[in-house]
Amino acid sequence: MTTHRPDTPLPHIEFDGHPATEEDLRIPALYGYGHFTAMQVRDGRVRGLGLHLARLGAADRELFDLPLDGDRVRELIRHALDGAGLRDASVRVNAYLPPGATRTTLMVTVREPAVMPAEARSLMSVPYVRTAPHIKRPGEFGQTYYGIRAGRAGFDEALLTAPGGVVAEGAITNIGFWNGSSVVWPGAPALAGITMTLLEQGLERAGRPSVRRPVTLEGPDGVGRYRSAFVCNSQGIAPVRRIDRTAFAVDGELMGMLGAVYDGTQEDAV
Repeated sequence: MTTHRPDTPLPHIEFDGHPATEEDLRIPALYGYGHFTAMQVRDGRVRGLGLHLARLGAADRELFDLPLDGDRVRELIRHALDGAGLRDASVRVNAYLPPGATRTTLMVTVREPAVMPAEARSLMSVPYVRTAPHIKRPGEFGQTYYGIRAGRAGFDEALLTAPGGVVAEGAITNIGFWNGSSVVWPGAPALAGITMTLLEQGLERAGRPSVRRPVTLEGPDGVGRYRSAFVCNSQGIAPVRRIDRTAFAVDGELMGMLGAVYDGTQEDAV
């Protein structure tokens, strides 16, 4: 688990528009059932803001059987950014329904902005599939456990796989593969990341549509058949240099194309 060094500023946290109190913080501590989305804000703008709001709304309906007003979410994000005094930030919106509540409680956390390191990453495959992987939610023990195990083994991240070595997703990323002509996303159940979705849409507009198909660790559909691979999340995109013992070349042309597609995505004001 990440810990804060003494020189690392603590995040600014608000609950439903007011600074977090001790009573508020008991909600995530004691009632972890919920969901969230994480985004990077630059000058008060976000790529894929509508996708973030749709993610929160869909999860709220599924988990709590409640509607979630997107305008309320935006207002609370703006309020928290003002409270933190930041226009560039890492923002996380958590949704909870504590016992007795009839409206979703929203926790907005604001930190300094973050960017994914550009260095090629190494992934260690692990046998783990999240329950309801289409929902982004906090407190996922398995992801944290295997992420720590991967780090101890000298890898940058864990790669979650289903029975039979079927590739699903990174512990905190989506993964894509490049066969020389198109991006291939693993067809196994996984979270549809916002950056992944923006890349899918952008590649389609650019006339380079991506595809989804089964990807396995070994065999005819194995990772070794691909020329290169990359991971992505709200912090950006980075190449992959190896999965277990399978090495990948860093394809500068591919990364340039992905970067251009992502940079060309519309940014929406919070």
